[in-house]
Amino acid sequence: MSEKCIECNGKGYSVTGTAKCPECKGTGKSKSIDFMKLSEKDMANFLKNGSSCNNCGGSGEIETRETCTACEGKGTFYKCKICGSAMEGPYDGDEICPSCAKKQVVYKLDNSCTLEELEVGRMYHAVVRNIADFGVFVDLNSNLRGLVHSSNMKETLEVGEAVIVSLKEIKPKGKMDLVPRKLKEYQTVELEKDLPTKTATEVSRMVGQKVRIEGEVIQVKQTAGPTIFTIADETGQVSGAAFESAGERAYPQIESDMIVSATGEITSRGDSVQLEVQSLKRLTGSKEAEILKRIEAAIDNRAEPYEIEYMVRSEVLEKLRPAMKKVAKEIRKAIIKSTPIILRHHADADGMTAAMAIEKAIIPLIKEVNGSDGEYHFYKRAPSKAPFYEVMDVVRDISFALEDTARHGQKMPLVVSVDNGSTLEDVPAMKQARVYGIQMIVVDHHHPDKEVDDYLIAHVNPAHVGGDFGVTAGMLCTEVARMININVEKEIDHLPAVAAVGDRSEADEARQYIEMVADRYSLQDLKDMALALDFEAYWLKFNNGKGIIDDILDFGDHRIHKNLVNLLCEQANEMISEQIDVCMAHVKSQNLPNGAILNVLDVENYAHKFTFPPPGKTSGEVHDRLCRRFADKPVITIGYGPDFAVIRSKGVKMNIPRMVRELHEEVKGGGVNGGGHLVVGSIKFVEGMRTEVLSKLAEKVGSVGVE
Repeated sequence: MSEKCIECNGKGYSVTGTAKCPECKGTGKSKSIDFMKLSEKDMANFLKNGSSCNNCGGSGEIETRETCTACEGKGTFYKCKICGSAMEGPYDGDEICPSCAKKQVVYKLDNSCTLEELEVGRMYHAVVRNIADFGVFVDLNSNLRGLVHSSNMKETLEVGEAVIVSLKEIKPKGKMDLVPRKLKEYQTVELEKDLPTKTATEVSRMVGQKVRIEGEVIQVKQTAGPTIFTIADETGQVSGAAFESAGERAYPQIESDMIVSATGEITSRGDSVQLEVQSLKRLTGSKEAEILKRIEAAIDNRAEPYEIEYMVRSEVLEKLRPAMKKVAKEIRKAIIKSTPIILRHHADADGMTAAMAIEKAIIPLIKEVNGSDGEYHFYKRAPSKAPFYEVMDVVRDISFALEDTARHGQKMPLVVSVDNGSTLEDVPAMKQARVYGIQMIVVDHHHPDKEVDDYLIAHVNPAHVGGDFGVTAGMLCTEVARMININVEKEIDHLPAVAAVGDRSEADEARQYIEMVADRYSLQDLKDMALALDFEAYWLKFNNGKGIIDDILDFGDHRIHKNLVNLLCEQANEMISEQIDVCMAHVKSQNLPNGAILNVLDVENYAHKFTFPPPGKTSGEVHDRLCRRFADKPVITIGYGPDFAVIRSKGVKMNIPRMVRELHEEVKGGGVNGGGHLVVGSIKFVEGMRTEVLSKLAEKVGSVGVE
């Protein structure tokens, strides 16, 4: 088949410059004209403007050209099927260069080939299928079977043996008469049926027709019957069913992420269509690169996030817009490419609202791409008990991902971590994820460490633009969710307000978000939802609480929402009240040199264990009561156990992440780590060094400035 020369773009020459027209000497005017041949209109134009030179078109200049050496001025050239070299034209009627034609050519038929591609006299690769008294039946491909008659056989052939046969005759009803051939030297040429290459969106209108589809394999799923290959191109996806035998993997050499060419017939499957695969081949080299580039360009364009105006006025959000758009685009791109998404979030009110905002935005898009059950195969939401991505979390994620890859041929997932993921504590888990090629995105408001960015493809954190933890993860993720899918805006617009009260944000953005939904939810309503989330998260443990969390956040029946939130808050408040009544009698307070009041509580010995509220929540509730008691003074509360301490503060200028780093260095053998926000956080240490660590911690909080 001829191809357009890429050197001259099919023109046969290249332009090297311009020169004065030799006909008109550069004037652009014709020297003479036959008035008898001019129409009345042309005559009027001539009298007004004169006549243009036919050689240069009136420009006065002509191009200087050089003949293209690549195609020798032809503009096109033929490529040899075997060696790929350029040649003048078909040699002996076939697209094989004279050099290769000196060797015998044996054709290997693709499964898409039928009798139409066969030619008497040509030689073909075949496999012995079965043996009869009168000869041997051989398969040229999965569709074509012919007979080697015993009269033509000089040697005994065995079932499964590869042979070369020459096509002697095509008899009526498509029966083939074949002759075995022995060749010392030959060239193999793969032969495919010349089918039109169609896109995924075009095939829905081509039921009953045979087509070729080129694209990327995004999933391989083995069923009890056929193997299902999901192939994506620049327009969408199409499912291809290939059958070897019941439950047996077809085309085992084809895996996810490969660029392939698939041929077959389009059939109807209910509301969708399916390609009945006859041939499936991996594409490599320039063809692979061309298709991949085309797909990536189209996906990149389709993944562009929505341009939105933020729901509130915020300088921090405006500065974060590029980073937030990048997160939205990467998530949209993953959905389009059917990359599974694992949504990780801290198990508290802020983390849950952040995750639910993203979830509500992406599930409709996942269903649009992968069908109505797509969310069960391409999406998972999982809470993290700690405010960081623990090794326990990543081990679970990797285990599930490897299982899905083995069973369903899925890609490794994209992990989206919200309300955690910004600190050094996250790095060990991120390192494990990197080993398996798992990409990660973080949207967080905890004080970040720059080292984590080495493991992320996108990262949103207010601290990157001079903001602080007052702009919570729930606020950030709701705005990102609107960039991903603007259609969910009205459904999720109350989530930032719940996040604001749940994380006790005092930022101006919090006030605006709360005021924005005041016509639907009072401040107490928002606080109740946040408390109900915290209460239910404690009992859910590692369960995502699908359905229950929706009802708490008023995504379903409003009556159920009110009844459930009221009940959960009643139970939570009873347990908090009982816990705090016990704890307050054991709080020890002292005045610090900086004027702040330090309150300490041994939550291991003077609080109920293994129930709500847990140590962190207990310390926070105790701190709230002490803040009301010492309303006009800076207050620091430390709730500690055998190997941990929870820090809450008001009116002080602490930097807990920095304190943790200093304690790690100063208390040798203490094993200190932890973090959090600047003035709210937690630390861990080895139990035997508790006295030394807490003493050093008290010194540090006593030396910080107060407001």
